[in-house]
Amino acid sequence: QVQLVESGGGLVQAGGSLRLSCAASGSIFSRNVMAWYRQAPGKQRELVAGITTAGSTKYSDSVKGRFTISRDNAKNTVYLQMNSLKPEDTAVYYCNTDPPVMDTTKWTAYWGQGTQVTVSS
Repeated sequence: QVQLVESGGGLVQAGGSLRLSCAASGSIFSRNVMAWYRQAPGKQRELVAGITTAGSTKYSDSVKGRFTISRDNAKNTVYLQMNSLKPEDTAVYYCNTDPPVMDTTKWTAYWGQGTQVTVSS
């Protein structure tokens, strides 16, 4: 059974920091690239950072230099350290594999509940 449980979001002022965590089921975590996505109101979900099982990382241009993704393979957990936050970082943040894991009962991507990040100016 797929489990993706995000936590760590909140309200922060511009320039502040937050650290997001995501606990994933071992069946998907150990074999896959893990990633953080976000969806702002009225916008499509976008991938912001990814990390391979070996620790190689990639970032979207909008967060490069400010966000750091990491993973703890022993805990099946992926993290997103977000520094120098901007109001445009406000969104619901989700973790998933890259590409996202498929819910074969619905033939759509499976998503957890996400965690809300709000950055005030």
